[in-house]
Parts: sequence; structure tokens; C-alpha cells
Amino acid sequence: MCASGRSRTAVAPPGWSRWLVPPAALSIHLAIGQAYAWSVFKPPLESALGLSGTASALPFQLAIVMLGLSAAFGGTLVERNGPRWAMAVSAVCFSAGFLVAALGAATRQYWLVVLGYGVIGGVGLGIGYISPVSTLIKWFPDRPGTATGIAIMGFGGGALIASPWSAWLLGVLGTGPSGIARTFLVMGLAYAVFMTLGVLLVRLPPTGRDAPGAHRTATASRPLITTAQVSARNALRTPQFWCLWVVLCTNVTAGIGILEKAAPMVADFFARGPAPVSVSAAAGFVGLLSLANMLGRIVWSATSDLAGRKHVYRLYLGAGALMYLLIALAGDASKPLFIVCAAVLLSFYGGGFATVPAYLTDLFGTYQVGAIHGRLLTAWSTAGVLGPLIVNAVADARRSAGHTGPELYTTSFFIMIGLLVVGFAANELVRPVHPRYHEPPPAGARAASPTAPKGAAP
Repeated sequence: MCASGRSRTAVAPPGWSRWLVPPAALSIHLAIGQAYAWSVFKPPLESALGLSGTASALPFQLAIVMLGLSAAFGGTLVERNGPRWAMAVSAVCFSAGFLVAALGAATRQYWLVVLGYGVIGGVGLGIGYISPVSTLIKWFPDRPGTATGIAIMGFGGGALIASPWSAWLLGVLGTGPSGIARTFLVMGLAYAVFMTLGVLLVRLPPTGRDAPGAHRTATASRPLITTAQVSARNALRTPQFWCLWVVLCTNVTAGIGILEKAAPMVADFFARGPAPVSVSAAAGFVGLLSLANMLGRIVWSATSDLAGRKHVYRLYLGAGALMYLLIALAGDASKPLFIVCAAVLLSFYGGGFATVPAYLTDLFGTYQVGAIHGRLLTAWSTAGVLGPLIVNAVADARRSAGHTGPELYTTSFFIMIGLLVVGFAANELVRPVHPRYHEPPPAGARAASPTAPKGAAP
């Protein structure tokens, strides 16, 4: 290891194609995206270990909380040690989490499942999620939204692979404690191999050399794009960071509120109609939302490279509020309208995750964008609790009061509209970062600057 802590072999040799880096990032995100498929394990665990629905959700909830915390506290280490180190840590923690969970299932010690999947695996989620971000942005300064969207798309799409795979393994190996344990074991080992491919493939741009297209960033016409650099410590002192924190939190809350309760929500919504939603149709609806989540991450993030980050977030938040309003007003009058609006909302949910690293780069530069991104993901941890809490608490209260159908959710939808309006206002407040937060330029750059003091070296 060199003095900086980064492996020399992690720097790209001459002639290395930058298009090899997105697949490396994708291998990590496709693996950790398994978290969205946790619901497959809920019924078997509840039956095998005698758990309540709340208890069986604990590993997933804790994993999301640990994702935000480990990303926030580990972001600086990721920047310091580089993507290969971060991806290796993610692979070890995420895979080890499955192995500890397997031991817990085999011994009927549920606290080990929670510790393994929720805590250890959650650390792997957080470190893995942010591990490729700054590297991709350094390789693709001309298309940061597209580059990060390709990788983060994997997190949204990981469940499309993990869900049927998990169900198949449980069907073959059994849904008792031993079958669940063997399923965890197989998945942990398989993910270890798959994530190692990304560890071996990832490379940093050569020191002192610009990646292709780097000159385009400085000449971009959009005013929010900076050529200055801001440290993670200084970023926390800016109003821009906290405006983006509110923007991300409200956008994620609005999306995860539907995602977490999608199947029962669509069934409840149309339960009073002539054609109630079947279990298989509800499962298909969940799959459609997962697809919208995945595609939104690449489509909207790529669009942001053309339209600008602020404009795209206006779409997420403004049109998102409109989608919720349409669902609330239409009630159970139209299934197609409900499905389309929900899919659009989930595409905005995914797009918000994929676009925010590029938004941070526009405002704070590439210097410590991975660490800044990690700190911003605490908004995700907050939204991961807030969104399901709003939807479930309102639905439970309305059900207790004797309501059925759309009335179970209308109040929570109007709450989501209010949150999205708050996020829209926060996005409007985003301005270029004041120069007092910028890192001082290198001595040579100061000397060459036209604003350098008289007598400075030319």
C-alpha cells in the first residue's frame, strides 16, 4: 500500500477503458440491492421461528438504518482508501452478514439473524452503496448523472434477481429453520464471489490526468456547476447541503411509503370494486414498481445530464405531488390511473437516488463527494422510518375507525403531497456555494489565476 492507503494496482494503466468501471460498480449494487427482496424471507421466518410481522421486518429496517449511518461515518474512509478497499469491505460485511444470519436460523437464535443481516450486512450495504460514486464521477465528469445512474440502477434492480432466486432456493431447500439457514449460506457465498469481481475490476483514473470529457465540466453553461472544491466538513456548514438533505428525505419518504406497502395497498384500494385485486396481481404490481424504480434510476439521471439537476428535481417533487393528488382524488375509480401514477412515483424515487451524487458534484466538486454523499444518506435512514410509519399509522387508525378502500390511505397521500411541496421549496432555495467554503486552489493555480495579486508569478 502507498502512503495514501490506496493500492497501486487500483490505478488504471495506460489505455484502460473507463467503460469497465460501471460494470464493477454494478456488481456491487446488484448484490446489495437484495435488501429490497427481504420480504421473501418474512413468511418463512415468521412460521419457522414464531415471529410477528413487526419482528420479521426488524432485520430489513435495521439494515436501512445501518446503511445510512455507515455511509455517513464511513464516507471519509472511502475517499481516503479508495474504491477497491471500500468494495472489499462491503463484500466481506455483506456476505458475512448472510453467514451469521444462517447460523441464527440454524440455531433458532433470531437475534443472530438481526445481528448478521441487519447490523453486519447493513454496514456492507452502506459502504457498498457509496463505494463507486466518486470514482465514477472522476471517470465521467462529462456525464456524471448517467454514470452514477448505471451503478445505482443495480440497487433498484437487485431485487428483481434476488426475489425469484430466494423463492426458488427456499422452495428447493425448505422453509424450515434448516432450509432458511442453507438459503442464507448459499446466497452469502454467491454474493461474495460476485462482489469480488467488482473489487478486482475497479480502477482509479491515473493521478494528474483528466478523464475523457473533463474539460466539458468547466465550460458547462448551467450556473450551479462549480469548478471549485468543497470538503465534506465544510459542506455540512452550507445551506445547500441541508436543502438537499430535505429534498432527498421528502422524495424518498414519498416513494418508500408506497413501496413498503405496495401489495396490501393495491388490494385494499380496490377491495370494494367488482374485480378485487388477487394475490398474484398484487405481486405483479410489486414487480412493476421494482422495474419502475430501476429504470427511473438510469432514465432520469441521464436526463439530468441534459436538463440540469435542479430542473429534474422540480419534476420529481412537483410531478410527484401531482401523482399523489390524482390518486387521492380518483379513489378506486380507475386501476390503470392508480398503477401508472404509482409507477411514475417509484421512477422518481429511484431517479432521486441516482441523480443526487451528480447534484452534489455540481455544488461541491469532486474533492470529497463520496464522503458528502455518505453524510447525505442519513436522509434515507430518516425517510426509511418516516414513510412506512406515516402510511401504516394512518391506515391502521382509519381501519380502526371502520373505514375501508381508498379512505385507508387518502390522508397519508395528502401528507405526502405536503412533504413533496416542502421538498420542492427546498430545491428552489439551492444556490451556488459561497466561495468562503471552497478549498484553496493549489499554489500553481493561484499564480496562474487572473485574479492573483500583483507581482504573482505568471
